[in-house]
Amino acid sequence: MKYDAIIGLEIHAELKTESKMFCSCKNSPFASKANENVCPICLAHPGSLPVPNKAAIDLVLKTGLAMHCKINRDSKFDRKNYFYPDLPKGYQISQYDLPFCEKGYLRVGGRRIDVTRIHLEEDTGKSIHKKGEDYTLLDFNRAGAPLMELVTEPVIKSAEEARKFCQEFQKILRYLEASSADMEKGEMRCEANISLQESGRWEYKDGKILPLGDYVLNNKVEVKNLNSFRSVERAIKFEKIRQALVLSEGGKIEAETRGFDEKKGVTVGQRRKESSADYRYFPEPDIPPIKIDEDWLEKLNSELPEMPNKKADRFKQQYGLPKEAASVIASDKELASFFEASVSELGAWITADNDEYERQDMALAKATANLIIGELLKNLNLRNEKIGDLKISPKNFSELVFLLHRGNINSSAGQKVLTEMFGREDGPSDLIKEMGLEQIDDEEALEKSIKIVLSACPEQVEQYKNGKVNVIQFLLGKVMAETQGKANPKTVIEMLKKLLA
Repeated sequence: MKYDAIIGLEIHAELKTESKMFCSCKNSPFASKANENVCPICLAHPGSLPVPNKAAIDLVLKTGLAMHCKINRDSKFDRKNYFYPDLPKGYQISQYDLPFCEKGYLRVGGRRIDVTRIHLEEDTGKSIHKKGEDYTLLDFNRAGAPLMELVTEPVIKSAEEARKFCQEFQKILRYLEASSADMEKGEMRCEANISLQESGRWEYKDGKILPLGDYVLNNKVEVKNLNSFRSVERAIKFEKIRQALVLSEGGKIEAETRGFDEKKGVTVGQRRKESSADYRYFPEPDIPPIKIDEDWLEKLNSELPEMPNKKADRFKQQYGLPKEAASVIASDKELASFFEASVSELGAWITADNDEYERQDMALAKATANLIIGELLKNLNLRNEKIGDLKISPKNFSELVFLLHRGNINSSAGQKVLTEMFGREDGPSDLIKEMGLEQIDDEEALEKSIKIVLSACPEQVEQYKNGKVNVIQFLLGKVMAETQGKANPKTVIEMLKKLLA
């Protein structure tokens, strides 16, 4: 039997605001001291009243605008009723039928993934289970923190596509500075809803999965709290295999919530799946409805930055970057800014040198991107640092690109200089002199080394003279070794051709 995987995602993101969602407590969910940032409102003391955080609402609306959502001009908060020890009120202030944003989309790999809604709610506290003890501790620093939830339509077709959606959404959150969205820290958490349906026995219409004929739809399973992109992909892949095995043996898929065991790579049953009726939603009586007018939206629209996909497209057009390079550079807002600042600085070096290249020459822009992707990011990863930690200025980086372009140093020397620049404030020119890496262009100095190589390689010299011209690369390598990599390869090639003529 052939089955189609039907996948929908629910993604929560902790918002970067100074204060919590409904009180003035510091929004610091991961504070080292337990219960440090709490007050009567986020601890739900009797008589305390919530006041919505406008900064959090702004961030949700910006995210909705960036994802082509319809913004509900009349919105409200609702009470979602359930009982967990880390939920102080016994209910969560969330949104139900009038979320701030709905009916948006995000393109992933050229395919449109529809977004059902983006809404705002408060986070819960944190339960700390002590191993070997028969009690649980509660930390309410996170209780009341502003939490954005995005829900996709069930249109994702594979585990890989689900992972890519999460990655693209993370880029948007970071570009908007709405959330750091670090999954390992719990700032972005993903839940996947997965069901398998017999191919040709169902259709997707008006946001719903509908059976065809007498076919009975199989239940969906929710896998909760996936805390890495890798876990999202692995959990969905496992769940597809598990459900297919159950169905092939004549079993029935239970509507349930499952967790994911990272070490074993399997999903584990936790509880039956709740429905919206179980939460007994009703309008939050302590918060008036919220009206979003045109002026509010226009202001937020004017503050939107260029989004990652559009920036990548511009990098391809403006700088001639290949698709993959443009995507990597545009994936991080700070990295993209560093790239453009470096390209801009190159103009000054070119002008000062009276070079024939124009300020926005595509070849130099590509060289800048290649050095960033090939060496800069490699060095950052080795140091476990991010682009925001970088001490190298765009001016010094562009100088290094220019020196490589002009042939002052070769690529091997350039890598050494860049590595040294991470720990020094000196510019590349000073480091090249200090490290003795200047390329030798002087023909008199090079001729001696070339003649030593030619006399030591009579067989290759004879081969070249007999028409085997590719052997010149072998001779070039020998000259580079003789000069400890300092010879200018272009000059050496030209001199070899003359001396071998």
